[in-house]
Amino acid sequence: MAPDRPTLPPVQLHSDAELARDALATPLLARAARLARWAGPETRVGAGGELVDEQLPAAAEVLGLTEDEDGEAYASEAWRLAVDTGLVDVEDGEDDDTPGAVTAGENLGLLTGGTPLDVLGIWLDGLDVVFADATAPVLDDLADAIGEDGEIDFELLDWNPEEEAEFLEGVLGNLYLLTVGEGGPGEGPVPLPALAASMLVPDDMGEPTDDVLEQVSEAMMRLDEQFRLLEAIGLVEYQPVDEALMVEEGEEPTAQIDEIDDEDVTRYGMVRLTPLGLYGVRARMLEAGVDAPAVGELADKGADVLLDGLAVYPETAARAETVGWLAGRDAVSAARDLLAAARGADEGSPLRRLHCQQALSLVGADAEPAVREVLDDAELGGLARVWLAEQGAADVPAPSESMIFWLAIDTIAAQLDTRGDLDELRELIEGLTGRHSGFFDAAWRVEHPATAEVLEAMGRLHPDKASAKEARKAAFKARSRAGA
Repeated sequence: MAPDRPTLPPVQLHSDAELARDALATPLLARAARLARWAGPETRVGAGGELVDEQLPAAAEVLGLTEDEDGEAYASEAWRLAVDTGLVDVEDGEDDDTPGAVTAGENLGLLTGGTPLDVLGIWLDGLDVVFADATAPVLDDLADAIGEDGEIDFELLDWNPEEEAEFLEGVLGNLYLLTVGEGGPGEGPVPLPALAASMLVPDDMGEPTDDVLEQVSEAMMRLDEQFRLLEAIGLVEYQPVDEALMVEEGEEPTAQIDEIDDEDVTRYGMVRLTPLGLYGVRARMLEAGVDAPAVGELADKGADVLLDGLAVYPETAARAETVGWLAGRDAVSAARDLLAAARGADEGSPLRRLHCQQALSLVGADAEPAVREVLDDAELGGLARVWLAEQGAADVPAPSESMIFWLAIDTIAAQLDTRGDLDELRELIEGLTGRHSGFFDAAWRVEHPATAEVLEAMGRLHPDKASAKEARKAAFKARSRAGA
């Protein structure tokens, strides 16, 4: 059967232009750009390039945050992003008494005059900055861990930067998978307890222990802080944990999660990746060497690459990829290429033929000349007849009995490879055997590489016990015949 699927399904991203517009509208990057345009030779910065305290009220006023009690903090945060993403250039002063020189950065012009990819590149740099902030130690803890020599005692801090970053990357990876995977919430929000538990509760654990629940609760509080930061750069939409649910346990606020019902789960935090967030998380995965496919990547590839690639695509993504591949191609030529690529006796060939048939349905009646060319083909003749009948074509020759049974085996083999709905597969199996008397007596003789595997599967799945037993006997005969 088909090879194992990769961990990540393909994601359907918005266009670069749409994503760039989203990036420019994110609160943090928009503020950074406004401060970069405001800054000039008179702007005073410290030795590290940060705005001096006396400059912060003016920066907050530029951002319209004068009335916000955290306005100056937001201004400082936005300025740092402007510096770290190249929207402003700061020549550091020699010391705290010598201000640095501020000039417009090269990237500032790219925000309005560059390509969408230029804008997204700047946004990704900003995401790196915010991600680093999100995985940094809590300021209060950091202050307590600074020794007399001014150095940070990491053992006292009990903070491992690699582990912190790895945990948050894992959380974002799980959120990405839930968003793009079949059976997940799609673009809907995910409860924060479920997301934290996905990282900490073992798959084989029934009821989580008190210790595990405490770890999940602590992780939720940390994620609550991190998602607040990541929301400002547009990675997520986040509904924070209801503060009324928090209690003090020692010095650490903890959300009590041992009794959560469906009605109040939203009070424990809800998060979803934005379209821009999907782009950002995927970009980080690609940089880390993870195979994270995107719909549209096969549009300029050959039909063989398309059909092989679709083997790992969920149904909706496969349709979108196929539509993109067909766009701009001549119908008859595209159909010929698809049919040629569908041939073969390898393990993946049944699924290729299934996707070929689905692609031909998107081409429509214009593909008929190419389809009629393969009516006598042993591997494609049955597929061609089914397609022509679905199109309402005239003069469709009747298939031979051997072609009928070969197509039945091929169809079930393809469905097994899709790992789809078992109830639908059972109905298909029951329908095929019900329409053809003596099905199993003929089926074990079919010259198809998947005959034995298909018959074994039919023996497991057929709802009728007698028919299931016949299928198992037929599978044994097929294996004996193949080994003879």
